[in-house]
Amino acid sequence: MKNITRHTSKKLLLALSAGLLVTGLGFAPGGQAAGKLEKEDLKFGFIKLTDMAPLAVAAEKGFFEEEGLFVQLEAQANWKVLLDRVINGELDGAHMLAGQPLGAAIGFGTKADVITAFSMDLNGNAITVSNEIWNQMKPHVPMEGGKPAHPIKADSLKPVVDQFKAAGKPFNMGMVFPVSTHNYELRYWLAAGGIKPGYYAPPQETTGQINADALLSVTPPPQMPATLEAGTIYGYCVGEPWNQQAVFKGIGVPVVTDYEIWKDNPEKVFGVTQAWSDKYPNTHKAVVKALIRAAMWLDAENNKNRREAVEMLAQTQYVGADAEVLANSMTGTFEYEKGDKRPMPDFNTFFRNNATYPYYSDAIWYLTQMRRWGQINEFKPDNWYLETAKKVYRPDIYMAAAKELVAEGKAKAGDFPADSESGIKPPQSGFIDGIVYDASKPNDYLSKFAIGLKAKQTVAGGKVVD
Repeated sequence: MKNITRHTSKKLLLALSAGLLVTGLGFAPGGQAAGKLEKEDLKFGFIKLTDMAPLAVAAEKGFFEEEGLFVQLEAQANWKVLLDRVINGELDGAHMLAGQPLGAAIGFGTKADVITAFSMDLNGNAITVSNEIWNQMKPHVPMEGGKPAHPIKADSLKPVVDQFKAAGKPFNMGMVFPVSTHNYELRYWLAAGGIKPGYYAPPQETTGQINADALLSVTPPPQMPATLEAGTIYGYCVGEPWNQQAVFKGIGVPVVTDYEIWKDNPEKVFGVTQAWSDKYPNTHKAVVKALIRAAMWLDAENNKNRREAVEMLAQTQYVGADAEVLANSMTGTFEYEKGDKRPMPDFNTFFRNNATYPYYSDAIWYLTQMRRWGQINEFKPDNWYLETAKKVYRPDIYMAAAKELVAEGKAKAGDFPADSESGIKPPQSGFIDGIVYDASKPNDYLSKFAIGLKAKQTVAGGKVVD
């Protein structure tokens, strides 16, 4: 029935468009002809995570169709498969880790020209440990009113990791992909507590476990709880609903959210190849318009639509998790220990705080962390970071889409950054270790960390070389 409806509405939309053109009304404000879509039938990929929500909403609420687009959404097995399928053209675009287009740009793993003109959300991840590890951490966690004081720092995990090392046992943790936000957030949290998460030395050494106290490896998001329960890993960093799933199953405890590691950090992006964007510029802009509208709907009127979004995401073709688990974080709360549910209204942010705008400074932060841990294993001058960010992040496409929405009366100019926006946020201080991030001085920023590469250091022969 859905296909019949889809094609019927497509024919109706095309007929209406044709009629408008015949009557001379098919023109955008300012007298210019509306850009004709170069491609209408599209296939987008995603991973089964809460933050794919803008794609689901754009499809279910008709925002894609209102832009003349007919979109098929398809869950992918893992992040590598997803990226490969975008690069080889099997997918037109996808829900991506913010680091994936940047990793492709620098040639870590797969070398390709992938761009993003839309940031899908802020925050949305957490770090969960097994019940066994939590019980060992808890004596070292400061308490307030009989409950753990948040944010919980990795300082409380360090004595546990030290005991594992003394016993000659590896301390294994999971993250979702080498260039994932989760990898960098987990590393950031560990290092801030004095735990070394290890270095990369590409192209020979890409496990990221050189000189590591905690051994991080890749586990696909939906498999995280089962892998934790099996004892293969002792903790993980992942997006929702897979932290709250551990609470519901009684197998683990989320100890810190990424909102507490870096307040309002960018998480996922919508990525396409540069070649695809060049070939289908009007289609790309139309996609961004639909996604902006979906993000606005998700955050409208103090999240009033979140319950509807949860029911949508619970469907098997999207996230397929229990609605109650999804609602735990999507409706403004977050549960740590079972029963310890706390308000966290911005845990999932889709539009507020310019969440959808692709800031160069966000891209630069990811590049600094790639350099910090050896994925970029040579010194780069400050200007290289901004130049690389500008190749990948495309606020020009975003603002063109935003301006069309304003002209059409579907958004207000005040919803978006001003025309004078540089793409570089002012220095940011919302990090768990108190270190201030200034995107205009990436090398100075890297020099502030006790653990991590800085200046002209490289990783060679299994060690850091000055």
